[in-house]
Formats: sequence, C-alpha cells, structure tokens
Amino acid sequence: MTTSPETQAIAERQLCGLVNGLAQRIAEHVRERAATLGLTASQATALREMSGPMTMRELAERMSCEPSNTTFVVDKLEKQGLVERHPHPTDRRAKHLVLTAEGTALRARLLELLAVESPLSGLSPQEQAVLHGLLEQALVRP
Repeated sequence: MTTSPETQAIAERQLCGLVNGLAQRIAEHVRERAATLGLTASQATALREMSGPMTMRELAERMSCEPSNTTFVVDKLEKQGLVERHPHPTDRRAKHLVLTAEGTALRARLLELLAVESPLSGLSPQEQAVLHGLLEQALVRP
C-alpha cells in the first residue's frame, strides 16, 4: 500500500515535531542539572562526553559543534581546574584533554543528576535501544 504525498508530509511533520520536542526536553534537562552544579549546558555536555582522554576535535564531534566553540568551553573548564591539556602521545600537533580529579568527581555527580528524571527514563532499556536503532537508521539513509 502506498501513501499519498500529503499523508507522508503530515506524518513527517508530526515525527519531526516529536523528535524536536524530545531534543528540547533533553536540552532543558541538561541545562537544569548543569545549573545546579554551576555549569553551563555546554560545559555539562563537554564533561558528559569526556569519558577518557581525547582531542579537541574528538570532543567537538561528540558535542556536535564546531572546534572553535569547543575550545571556548574547554578554556572555561580548564580555568575551573576541571580539565587539563596534555601532549598527545602520538601527534605532537594535538593536545589530549584529560579530566582532573576534581573534573572526574564533578562528571560523576553530573551523570548521576542527568539520570534522575531524564526525558528518556520513561522508556525501558530495550525501548531506548529500539529508539536508538531507529534514529540511527534514519540518519544514515539518504
């Protein structure tokens, strides 16, 4: 059975609205939790994504932003004593971003806060996995 272009347009509009609404709820959740720790949403996102040493480019990709924006965020985190820049082990042109002990502790607290009443917490782990798979599939298709 084929659907009409009008029906498809309505379905896509509704789906886009749901995806956008979810993204806004997640962003608001991050902003609220970040504020309780004295962080901006961008700083919280950077800390959340720093699961280990990485380059600025890797962090920018994980944060889905430009490297120049990431540099600004990392500069602030570095001034707060949460992140350090270390020489990259194999690329002398690059720096490795490494959390300090204070940054590691704050990241752990942030992850705890983000898990509380997350917009996705109403979904079971299996439902989250299905949603993840569907969104990933939609993003790789033309």
